[in-house]
Amino acid sequence: MIISERIFKLLEEKNITQKEFGKRTGISNSTISDWKRKKTNPSADKIMDICYALDITPEQLLTGKGIDDMDNVEVSVDRFHIDKSDKKLLEDYHGMQEGQKKRLRAYMDTLIKLEKLEEL
Repeated sequence: MIISERIFKLLEEKNITQKEFGKRTGISNSTISDWKRKKTNPSADKIMDICYALDITPEQLLTGKGIDDMDNVEVSVDRFHIDKSDKKLLEDYHGMQEGQKKRLRAYMDTLIKLEKLEEL
C-alpha cells in the first residue's frame, strides 16, 4: 500500500472528510484529490502535518506499521484485552469530532461518579 492509499484508509476509518483533512493540514483539496486520482504521494514537507492530523507517527504513515497490519489483530493494553467489539468502539471514538469526544468523556466520568454514589 502506498502512502496516499494509507491516508485515505485512515480518513475513512476515522470518519474524516477530505475537506476536513485539508483544513487540518493546510493542504488544498485539489492536491488531496490528486493523490487519490493519480495514485501519487504527498511531498515530504507535508508528512508531519498529515501525521498530526491523523494522530499517527511518521513511521506508521511511511511504513504502514500498525496501520496495514492492524485489521485482524487483537491487542492487550496493560490489563485489558482488546477484542473486536472493543476495536469497533475505539474506531467509532476515533471517528468522532473533538467536541463529541469531550462530551463522551464527560458522560463516562458522570456515569462512573453515579456508580460510586450508588455503592454508598
